[in-house]
Amino acid sequence: MGTQTTTRPTYSFEFFPPRTPEAVGKLQTTRDRLAKLKPDFFSVTFGAGGGTRDLTFETVQEIKRATGIDAAPHLSCIGTPVTTIREVLGRYRDAGIRQVVALRGDMPSGTVGWGELRYANELVEFIRRESGDWFHIEVAAYPEVHPQAGSAQEDLRNFKRKVDAGADGAITQYFFNPDAYFRFVDDCRRLGITIPITPGIMPITNFTQLMRFSEGCGAEIPRWIQKRMRDFGDDRVSIRRFGIDVTTELCRRLLERGAPGLHIYTMNQHEPAEAVWGNLGLRAQ
Repeated sequence: MGTQTTTRPTYSFEFFPPRTPEAVGKLQTTRDRLAKLKPDFFSVTFGAGGGTRDLTFETVQEIKRATGIDAAPHLSCIGTPVTTIREVLGRYRDAGIRQVVALRGDMPSGTVGWGELRYANELVEFIRRESGDWFHIEVAAYPEVHPQAGSAQEDLRNFKRKVDAGADGAITQYFFNPDAYFRFVDDCRRLGITIPITPGIMPITNFTQLMRFSEGCGAEIPRWIQKRMRDFGDDRVSIRRFGIDVTTELCRRLLERGAPGLHIYTMNQHEPAEAVWGNLGLRAQ
């Protein structure tokens, strides 16, 4: 597989909105530390059905104000009225936000009905109708196939619909098998998909938490990694050291073989992202 872009790689870090004063302080520390690396942008998630939408908006504004670095809010459509999505887009546009991550999202518990927009490609189409080219739109990609997809080919077709609707780039679900990523990119190129597909990276720091996340999102943890992690038992220092080494090697292979950058899921912690960054010998952008 060839290089996806002729420009330098782009780097970004993902946060989730803090819900408590303690969490606010932790995110501020993480944000300030990672801002020194001069990433291309930060992204900020939301809860099911946009359940933390206001917190996401506040977090995005604060990041931009405090660091001067662009912040891309996640937007979901499922279970959300079109009028609300239109209002949110207007708020971000008024705030000078130029980049968003458009997702289908998960149906929040207790919600009845899908809403007017059921799929991410419909959300991308809506954003383009409402805002033209104001927003740079990132969408999700699944190298190991979306857990709810009927087949790998069906998942590829769904991804192409998002691209055809107007997506500018894609960020993948995290994975630990680089061959799955490169195969996915090759399959996309055969379908005429040319947008950058940036690998999402989850540094390994907490094995129990990682297993829980992976069961929900369909990310496969290779057997040899699981065995090694279990051998460490409760030795958190060894788990983190091993996890950082594995993550660093994954990132190195991805960049060497032409990935257009890295998107690191920080879990609002700066240490793992900084360690991987340093191991790769990257400099502030």
